[in-house]
Amino acid sequence: MNLTADRARGADRPALRLGLIAALSAAAWAMLALWSASPYARYLDHGGWSEPGWLREFCRGLPGGLALPALLCALAWLLMIAAMMLPTTLPLLRIFSRMTASRPDATALFLRVVLGYAVAWLGFGLLAHGFDGVLHLAAAKSDWLVGRGELVGATVLLCAGAFQFSALKYRCLERCRTPFAFVNARWHGCRPPREAFRLGLAHGVFCVGCCWALMLVMFVVGMGNLGWMLVVAAAMAAEKNLLWGRHLRAPLGLGLIAWGGTLIVMTV
Repeated sequence: MNLTADRARGADRPALRLGLIAALSAAAWAMLALWSASPYARYLDHGGWSEPGWLREFCRGLPGGLALPALLCALAWLLMIAAMMLPTTLPLLRIFSRMTASRPDATALFLRVVLGYAVAWLGFGLLAHGFDGVLHLAAAKSDWLVGRGELVGATVLLCAGAFQFSALKYRCLERCRTPFAFVNARWHGCRPPREAFRLGLAHGVFCVGCCWALMLVMFVVGMGNLGWMLVVAAAMAAEKNLLWGRHLRAPLGLGLIAWGGTLIVMTV
């Protein structure tokens, strides 16, 4: 009786862990929605590269301190990772959780995988926000570009569209589409805490490798745009986890290139 009950509880734990990830993602979406409707929404949606004249507003507010906006942008990025990217890891987390279900430290290992994944995306977020900040400051010094900030957005969209057809994207994407092989190649149980963290970190690196260009689209449309967050998140999840996701390559790429070209025509 006790042995049977223990086995039943052990079988339930992977589902509970995955439920926790789903709840965390849902909470992140709720917090982003509340934030975007609050008086502090300007710190979340700090202006998208596709919005006409946004750079003039940025220049007017430039003399103020940048520390608080930077911290708030970091918090927004964390919430975006939890909302948009964690759900795409569920197939890998499900496999890892089942493989380690009998271990007494299974939950701790599961959390280390999630932590490793988050670290990879946080690293990319720091680089992306740093580059975005440098672009803002450089563009603010150009009188010509101040009135044509959309050209930067158009360039990002064209690059994101072109990346859809690159070999690098699909090398990374294939790693994400085969979660069992990915876990099997990296989990040996010799040094469990280190292997679990490295597994999550490696998965995060490959995830960044296939999705970074689509994530940069959020800088174009505005970080606080929940509608676009849902669209981009759905596109990335479909590409990674659905059998027909590979067929999104051309439509997404051509759509982004057409969007960028339209912005250029309307601006010049």
